[in-house]
Amino acid sequence: MSLTLVAPQTEATATAPILAPREQEALRHIAAGCTYLQTARQMGLSKHTVDAYLRRIRAKLNISTTAEMTRLAISMGL
Repeated sequence: MSLTLVAPQTEATATAPILAPREQEALRHIAAGCTYLQTARQMGLSKHTVDAYLRRIRAKLNISTTAEMTRLAISMGL
């Protein structure tokens, strides 16, 4: 049996161009532990816009939990 490990940098390079800059910024705030409302205030947006960004991130990257988004943000170096 052979195991292949993928380095986080490889994954980050593959996913980074997919996300728009504002989506990356929202992801960074959420991964840092901010709520949607805190993220919205820091970005100067409505809570609904932040929710839309995060829904798009989930759809683009086929992830469903905040934990997965946090892992992704860490692997992307956000």
